[in-house]
Amino acid sequence: MADTTDQDGAAASDSQPSRPPSSGSKNDPRETSDKESIDTDQPEPEPDPEPEPAFPLLQNNASSVALPQAVPAQHRAAEDDNDEEPAVARPFHRTTGLESSARPSTPPDEQAPAPSAYKMHKFTLYETASRYYIVGGEVTEKRYRILKIDRNTHDSDLSITDDGIVYTKKEMNSLLNTIDDGNVATGGIKERCTTWGILGFIKFTGPYYMLLITRKSTVAMIGGHYIYQIEDTRLIPLTPAKYKTDARHVEEQRFLNILTNLDLTRSFYFSYSYDITRTLQHNITKERTALLNGLAPGTTYGDYNSMFIWNSHLLRPAEESLAQPFDWCRPIIHGYIDQAAISIYGRVAHITIIARRSRYFAGARFLKRGANDLGYVANDVETEQIVSEAQTTSFHSAGPKLFVNSQFTSYVQHRGSIPLHWTQDNTGVTPKPPIELNLFDPFYTAAALHFDNLFERYGSPVYVLNLIKARERTPRESKLLHEYTNAIDYLNQFLPDGHKIIHKAWDMSRAAKSKDQDVIGTLENIAESVVTATGFFHNGDGDVTPIRAQNGVARTNCIDCLDRTNAAQFVIGKRALGHQLHALGIIEHTTIEYDTDAVNLFTHMYHDHGDTIAVQYGGSQLVNTMETYRKINQWTSHSRDMIESFKRYYNNSFLDSQRQEAYNLFLGNYIFSQGQPMLWDLSTDYYLHHADPRTWLQKRKHDYINWFTPAYLEKKTVPRYVAPKGELASKPVSFFDDYWLEYYRPSTLSSFPKMFSYKMNSTIKYIPFKSAQEGRYDLSPFRVRTDGDSEMSDRWRRPVVAKKEVTIVDPAESVQSLDEDSESVMTERATVRGISIQRWLQPIQPDRGPTIRHSIMKDSAGQDYAKPKQTPQEKSKAAQWTFANIVQESLNPSVSAQEAEDYARYISHPQSLPLVVSTEAPPDIDSSEYQEYLNSSSWLAEGPMTSYGGAGGGGGDDDDPEGYADLLRIGENPLTVTDEDLPKKRYKAYGKWLRGKSLFKQQPVD
Repeated sequence: MADTTDQDGAAASDSQPSRPPSSGSKNDPRETSDKESIDTDQPEPEPDPEPEPAFPLLQNNASSVALPQAVPAQHRAAEDDNDEEPAVARPFHRTTGLESSARPSTPPDEQAPAPSAYKMHKFTLYETASRYYIVGGEVTEKRYRILKIDRNTHDSDLSITDDGIVYTKKEMNSLLNTIDDGNVATGGIKERCTTWGILGFIKFTGPYYMLLITRKSTVAMIGGHYIYQIEDTRLIPLTPAKYKTDARHVEEQRFLNILTNLDLTRSFYFSYSYDITRTLQHNITKERTALLNGLAPGTTYGDYNSMFIWNSHLLRPAEESLAQPFDWCRPIIHGYIDQAAISIYGRVAHITIIARRSRYFAGARFLKRGANDLGYVANDVETEQIVSEAQTTSFHSAGPKLFVNSQFTSYVQHRGSIPLHWTQDNTGVTPKPPIELNLFDPFYTAAALHFDNLFERYGSPVYVLNLIKARERTPRESKLLHEYTNAIDYLNQFLPDGHKIIHKAWDMSRAAKSKDQDVIGTLENIAESVVTATGFFHNGDGDVTPIRAQNGVARTNCIDCLDRTNAAQFVIGKRALGHQLHALGIIEHTTIEYDTDAVNLFTHMYHDHGDTIAVQYGGSQLVNTMETYRKINQWTSHSRDMIESFKRYYNNSFLDSQRQEAYNLFLGNYIFSQGQPMLWDLSTDYYLHHADPRTWLQKRKHDYINWFTPAYLEKKTVPRYVAPKGELASKPVSFFDDYWLEYYRPSTLSSFPKMFSYKMNSTIKYIPFKSAQEGRYDLSPFRVRTDGDSEMSDRWRRPVVAKKEVTIVDPAESVQSLDEDSESVMTERATVRGISIQRWLQPIQPDRGPTIRHSIMKDSAGQDYAKPKQTPQEKSKAAQWTFANIVQESLNPSVSAQEAEDYARYISHPQSLPLVVSTEAPPDIDSSEYQEYLNSSSWLAEGPMTSYGGAGGGGGDDDDPEGYADLLRIGENPLTVTDEDLPKKRYKAYGKWLRGKSLFKQQPVD
């Protein structure tokens, strides 16, 4: 967990605490930034107030060296230049009472919606000796609210107070000054840090801790609503200022250490105004149903899916104390989110992938297998791909018609472990432990509960794509195949016709190893049947534009739900992408070919998606990628696959137990209570993830025949558009959806390079600019990039020599077109050879200087294309080649632009040399000097090397002819080292090496 624990005091605070200045002075707002990884504040007695220094102290440095005030300002400016919104929130700008009274009040906009005043985006944490105060402000920085948190000891419960009053900036300044005046005797009020939201509150054996988001980055934008990734967090104890922790309570520190094993900066996401815990189809249906029933906006606010809220345990104290906890706290999901753009002759389509990992039965690979008795499966991930055209930003169409924009489509898939009671014991050293079926349930209760939950979430039908092995020498996966098939057959006999579970079992691993089977072709056929059976969501008003809803889901699994599952989900997603683009009117047909810019970009996104899911569950990235199953992977990928296998084995054997403890603690599976064993003393966490057997008699028994809920089988529909009625009819769009404030940021100076939509990864960034200008490059992202392109074949034609004579041709002439646009040619040629998608996505540097020409001839202009000489520091860095660098290079092989140009020049030069078929010299070349040299005999007399150290030998004063002759002499026993050999140089060097000295000269490190 990338949060930190800092020792409360002057040295460890995020920003230098400062007393509000006296009347007439100017308070200097400070930028707070957290540079460390995790912060737990342990309060200490505060010293007497000292005069405030003229300059802020160096942050996160025990020496507290003073720095000029311009340093943090420059750092803040650098961050602002890279993004439209800084990664660290700016604090609330406090002013004194005198200035506050002189400044006119900024009244809120009369037309602004009431809910927008509660959607606060940035917060500032203040502290006094007995309380914490959090000041929250919305996007326009015109409305503020305040939250009061008592700093109690560990014997008291959590005390949080929200007065529910919306303040102007002037009123908030006055309130903070009043709080400061009331706490003058104990040091007044001080600014602690800034935050983007509260993740919740957690308690172990002692006090409560408050978890804050201190840094964030933008990863996606849907309908004008931004989605952020957590970059840094901070854990603050809610203890009094003079409270000291007891060193004898080692359990508290051990719980904190376990919590730090969960890195919250890796793949945790949140949003202020868009519900990322639910699908786009659910969110649109929810809003349109509310409008249909005449409900005011905000009635659906806070209706999150608890299955995907990973900080649900931390939010419970806030939900019990606050009437509107989500005004201050941010629910987060764990998984993967990415967004990219496809440019089609000026039309832009956005592809967004959102993967949500379930918090139920969550854990590491070998420690969480199968399903629990509640029907939740391990590695349960919901993947949604949203394809939208960027003609309009919001979910609304012209009129305005609310939530009926027909430019939004989505498709949802599901992956999860086989819903049976099975485990794998990894206590040994074998990389593939045997699979054991722990419980043979004739009624398959766990599978019934799981599929009933899938019907509730996605509707009917459920298409099960089972990719585990069917035949093995030692039965492992095949045992699960037989039992899983029996479970589906048993459940299907009670389902009505048209809603039965579709089961497709296919041994993908055997097909991939076979030379006569087409893995991708088989998956393409399966994908088409899946998309046809389930459909996809397409928004519309129901009159002018039709409405489509997805009914059912494709549930894909292999034994780990990682490598094979990700490849199958990619093919299904690719086929769904074609249907979505066709529904938007972008392409004519519903299929997209491989090796196109659009599919290459989509492949890159799914590779990252699979790698992220694999790291979260298995401990390493994907071992087998799409290049493996397409059988276009190069030999360099074999070493990568082997290293990833070793990493997965190491993590599963040694680190999974620590990760599982962190999951159990953060998710609330384990809650400390007096008299119960500690988390680290538990021999197993089985009872933390399964129902308590003592409560079985109190629950309603599960029906073995009517195991499903009939209401879940009903067809899911999206309500037709109905205009708002009554008072809501006169309200503007901003009253229902505040996307305008969040996306366009009125009254804020911005620029296109800073906007996320402009910086988003796109296919247009990899188009060679010069070729596109000259019309020699097809700009369509759906064009297959091969060597057979007609316009590309002209570039590679060589000049034909008509006469049989010696003709010297400058190779630069034959590859002139290659020199003009080498990037585009190399990109297209490399695509067919199975080049890595990471290398395909490397952007072209437009500001790159002149490089080495594609010619071995001298440049007529005499330009110098020599490489710049390396500095000693660059040489020393190049010499520091460690094992870690070698591993990194083997995991991410790449070819630089310079290497690509050198290789192109190398292969193009010998092919362009003319064939010599005559001894006659061309008439336009003066060969007299060469003929004179050939006719002379001086070179025959001298020879290339007459003697060692002579003119031909290139020797010097340091040459040792006797030593060279001795080196050539071979003794009777060449492998025996005698006393006469010890004074020789090579044996001296060998002796030094035996004593620990290096054979190579080490360069100094600057």
